[in-house]
Amino acid sequence: MAAATGAMLVVAAAPGRTPEAEVSQRAFAQAARHAPVTLLVGRVLEEGRGPTGERCAAHALRPGLCDGWREQRVLATVRGSGSLVREPRPATPARAARTDSLPTDAGGPLEIALADAGRLTDVTALDGHGRHLAGDLDADKGRWLNSEPLRAGESYTLRVGALNAAGTPVAATMAFRTAPPAPGEKLTVAFGPRPGTYGAGQIVTAALSHPVPATDRTARARLEQGLQVTSEPRVEGAWHWVDDSTLHFRPRTYWPAHTKVRVRSGLDGVQFGDQEYGGPSEELRFTIGERVEAVTDSATHRMTVRRNGRVVRTIPVTTGKAGFRTRSGIKVVLRKEPLVRMRGDSVGIKRGTKEFYDLPVRYATRVTWSGEYIHAAPWSVEAQGEENVSHGCTGMSTEDAAWFFGTVREGDIVEVVNSGGEEMAPFGNGIGDWNVDWRTWLAGSALADNDTATRPQEPPPAPSRLHPLT
Repeated sequence: MAAATGAMLVVAAAPGRTPEAEVSQRAFAQAARHAPVTLLVGRVLEEGRGPTGERCAAHALRPGLCDGWREQRVLATVRGSGSLVREPRPATPARAARTDSLPTDAGGPLEIALADAGRLTDVTALDGHGRHLAGDLDADKGRWLNSEPLRAGESYTLRVGALNAAGTPVAATMAFRTAPPAPGEKLTVAFGPRPGTYGAGQIVTAALSHPVPATDRTARARLEQGLQVTSEPRVEGAWHWVDDSTLHFRPRTYWPAHTKVRVRSGLDGVQFGDQEYGGPSEELRFTIGERVEAVTDSATHRMTVRRNGRVVRTIPVTTGKAGFRTRSGIKVVLRKEPLVRMRGDSVGIKRGTKEFYDLPVRYATRVTWSGEYIHAAPWSVEAQGEENVSHGCTGMSTEDAAWFFGTVREGDIVEVVNSGGEEMAPFGNGIGDWNVDWRTWLAGSALADNDTATRPQEPPPAPSRLHPLT
């Protein structure tokens, strides 16, 4: 295979031929007879414009259609080597430097197409680290286009298999290197939570080093494609943009018990704008423990705790009284605090009023950042199971609170129903993501307009393979 350098696309030469050799029009015709299929390897320049100033179409593979656009012709042979073929062009100063090379900027598409009758049967694209570049074949099996972005400063190897019109298998191998990224600050990602074991309601967070505005949907989509979440067992899931610098990933339903989750960034070298590139980010691994769910019914004053679907305890509780109703909806355990000092002025209750309180509280399990807990409330034992008398927290006996504190972990699910309180906010006050229905969640993805919204949860892409029809 020929080496590839700079921003040049170079193909493997057939025996006895070098990529630098010029081929006459007659030699081209003779070569075409011996090579059953001619492949077109095309790139569209970002600055390419058509005759009337419109952007060049990514699927266009006809030379001369766009200013600054070029294609390479590669002859696929039965030996599996690809021979670079060049049709003579007028040697004008403006074109001489670019006649036989393709721009391989990471921001543009990469296409493989057939110039002759036949069909593509196998397209495999690997980068220099052995990672597959995902791509899609069209319905006619005559064109392949990458579906995830190229990386800047990366080498790639393309192996293409095809059938000619007579059904003869042929192949070609090509190699190229993309130009290095422009100097400057790189976009990186910090994933959450920390490594460890979490409950079935835990979500994945991605904090970007600098914002990507909603107006740049192309950049957002490209970024999402580079954030990879895989799990054992596999689940259906998607990213959702919380704001310009934050994304959350969650499955469609809660994680199965004992799931192993791996989160990686494939953004290193990916181009987002004219001078913006991704940088390296640290990957994350965490595990889901047993599925623990605590559902509190404020109308019956009971909390039901289930482990893996089986009821393990029913606890008498008291929740928020009139004027202090407990938030309804699904929350997630944020942390466990053995002893907390709770004061009324921290939630807007003025000192000196009859509702003010200042108490040491044991076995406090936090479910919102604004101060909602599940905790021991020995002062309200008589009301527990009978009426709601708290200022918004869920209170229970010290014995039950100690058991609950020792049973749950971060990420476990806590739901409140029939409280009459405001709905738990999806973001900003803890983990309220599960209160967003799945259709709305998907609408928060930059990939919502196509069928790749859940692709980040799938395994790394495999090469496109087809069984040719006879």
